[in-house]
Order: sequence, then C-alpha cells, then structure tokens
Amino acid sequence: MQRALLYFLAGTVVSFLINYFLLGSEGWPLDLYYGIAFGAAWGMAYYLDDEQFTLIQKLGISFILMTVLLIAGIFIFDAELAVPAIIRFSMVFVAYYVLASFRRAKSLRK
Repeated sequence: MQRALLYFLAGTVVSFLINYFLLGSEGWPLDLYYGIAFGAAWGMAYYLDDEQFTLIQKLGISFILMTVLLIAGIFIFDAELAVPAIIRFSMVFVAYYVLASFRRAKSLRK
C-alpha cells in the first residue's frame, strides 16, 4: 500500500510538472487534475497487481475510480475537460498491464 501511494504521488507530481511546464498549461488546477488522474492510474494499477484480486475486481475497482474522477471533474470543471482525464487514466492503467504481460510472472511487482 505504501508503494502504491508513492507511485500515486510520484505520478501526480511528474505528470503535473510535464503538463504545466512542457505541454502548455491550461491553468494549474486543470493540470493538477490531469496529474491526479495519471498518478491515480499508476498507483491503482500497482496496488491491484496482486494475485488476491481477480480480473473482474480489478476492472470494477478501476471503473469506480474512473467514475469518481469523472464526477469530480464535471463538478470542478465541465465534462469537456473531465473526459481527457478518464482517457489518460485508462491509457496508463492498460499500459501497466500490457507491460506486465510481457514478463514471465505477468506482474511488474515481482
């Protein structure tokens, strides 16, 4: 759990800094929101990369987190700005498991 939080924080900070300084900022709150989505995806994928979670549980938990991110984004910004965060979350979450699939253990934890 501590490592998952570390990945969440590191992913959030790195994504925020890249969005804010390199990709052209649309305002720091939006860049922070996108950073949180990226960090949450990385941290959640790492946390769920355990044999105790079934595929259905992994998909369900990630769907719940995407829904929370979407609702928060709609309330803070609007749907047009919230949807890219969900796309980023999905891409990072899937990329984590694609990378893991190339390993013999099928996990990036081991």
